[in-house]
Amino acid sequence: MGLALADERALEQEVELPKAQVFYSQYEYVVGYYGVETFVEAQRSPGHTQRFGYPLTVYVSDYSSTDIELDEAGQPTVDRQPAWHDAEDAWYVYGSDAVAPGGETVVPFSERDDAEAFADAHDGTVLTWEALLEAEFEADEATAVRDRVDDQHRDADQRVEAAATLRDRPVSTVVGEDTDTVQAAIDEAPANTTVLVPDGTYEERLEIDRPLTLAGEGDVTIDGGGNGTVITSTAEGTAIVDLEVVGSGSERLGTGDLPGDDEAAGEWDETFEGNYAGGDAGIGLHTAPGSMVEDVTVDSSASGIILRRSGDSVVRNVTVHSPENPEDGHAGILSFRSPLVVEGSTVSDGRDAIYTHRSHDSVVRDNRIEGNRLGIHLMHTSDTLLADNRLSNQSNTGIFIMTGPERNAVVDNEIRNVDDFALFPSGSSSYVAGNVLANSQVGLRVDATDTLYERNVIADNEIGAQTRAMLPTNQVVANDFVDNDVHAEAGTGPLRIWSDGTGNYWQGVTTLAGERGPGGIVDRAYSPTAPVDQRLHRVDGTPTLSRAPGLEALSGLQGTVPGMRTGSIVDLAPTCEPNNPELLEGTEWEDRAWSCDRATALHDSP
Repeated sequence: MGLALADERALEQEVELPKAQVFYSQYEYVVGYYGVETFVEAQRSPGHTQRFGYPLTVYVSDYSSTDIELDEAGQPTVDRQPAWHDAEDAWYVYGSDAVAPGGETVVPFSERDDAEAFADAHDGTVLTWEALLEAEFEADEATAVRDRVDDQHRDADQRVEAAATLRDRPVSTVVGEDTDTVQAAIDEAPANTTVLVPDGTYEERLEIDRPLTLAGEGDVTIDGGGNGTVITSTAEGTAIVDLEVVGSGSERLGTGDLPGDDEAAGEWDETFEGNYAGGDAGIGLHTAPGSMVEDVTVDSSASGIILRRSGDSVVRNVTVHSPENPEDGHAGILSFRSPLVVEGSTVSDGRDAIYTHRSHDSVVRDNRIEGNRLGIHLMHTSDTLLADNRLSNQSNTGIFIMTGPERNAVVDNEIRNVDDFALFPSGSSSYVAGNVLANSQVGLRVDATDTLYERNVIADNEIGAQTRAMLPTNQVVANDFVDNDVHAEAGTGPLRIWSDGTGNYWQGVTTLAGERGPGGIVDRAYSPTAPVDQRLHRVDGTPTLSRAPGLEALSGLQGTVPGMRTGSIVDLAPTCEPNNPELLEGTEWEDRAWSCDRATALHDSP
């Protein structure tokens, strides 16, 4: 806990971050935390004790046994591996210059003199364990991700507005008037001007090496003849607008040197970058930051648009068609180390519709994605917003976020008719809200940690939500589960408690209601993984069986005692009515989402 996989891999060999390992009363595994402060914040979170029980013993890194220094970034370096020490007997330097990749960190010592010496050298205050448990930290949690969604939209608006000025460059050359070919016009045009391409089809492969705007006028097609990338730019501030691109090569993997000015990267990244971002494309932006592709149609045999080391770029109102067989193509829009905005675009029939790799701080919004293998695929990409996208008919996964990212927001998307998973977010400290996940094998895969899932509608799936996360650190609240074959499924691991004062709406649990509790909460805990509870909305007779005194007593015990339901899910406060009626209104599930009053009347009638 407390460190993304990518950050862990990026640490220098000499860096040794403070750690804590915790033995809990109701959790069979030892839980390790990067940063003592990470544990302090975690044990304050809602429901933490219910999920894990009480910490029986906590051990922390002991820097008294090392020659600790801080590197240029402020991260602790040591000459030997720190020993472990009982947390209650240790001394902690709080508020010093020491940092971890996520921010400030607390440095523990077994000897008070060593702690005071470190505080004198690097600032900070020496605290006891009891005082540390009361200290405040600037934690970047899922709620903070939720609170900055509006800021991310505003930032994207500003990036789009800045890119729009690239359309205002004066026309310097006109193809057919000043030159015979488009490439000749590009070669003659001064920097920061526009090359205007009149109506027609131009059988050329183009290269742009200085900031220019390439603009079509009328029905303009650039045809690359099926060999290589059709338009390649290595210039900052390139704009390609108002034209169609066809005839790319079909090589999906890169060979040889990549275009543009390379900079050093790790060996693994260089190989990965060459393979993924070095293939053929309709448009390739390589080391071309601050660029824009707008009102363009790309019909590609490999990737549609590649952005490599081209951050702060904008792709908007584009249409990308890929080979109908996803295995023949690559990515519709691919960004590699390129934070960007993708909006208002349509991507169909590809392998991955939108793929990002280490493209932190991107915004992907208001797009239509259909018939691909994967819809939106984030790899090693954090602090990104996926909002208001409509995805359908993907053959594998709608939105797939993987390889340990942090602080991503997935909000207000609609994902339907996916063969495997509608939404599969991994990583940590993310925010998933307001999505409609429907008509798929699995609506939601709960695989991340320290993530907030709220206000989603999960409907008409074979399995509504499937959790495999071994650490029960997520908040799953105020969601609506309607008309799924099975509302939720849990793998091996501890009890997952999906409520925080108010729980979720589970179609069928309303049949258990006698009187509503405060705030419209059903007066009985509900477990979507229990044999009887999970069939309440599907099989006649289960409402009566569920009221059997023995099952009522067992349910009450299991719902309140940690560890009584390992490998299962319980909602201690299920709601009587849907939490998100605005998302259900006008859908095929509106009449299936009963209130307590309606459900009781239906099931108690003769």
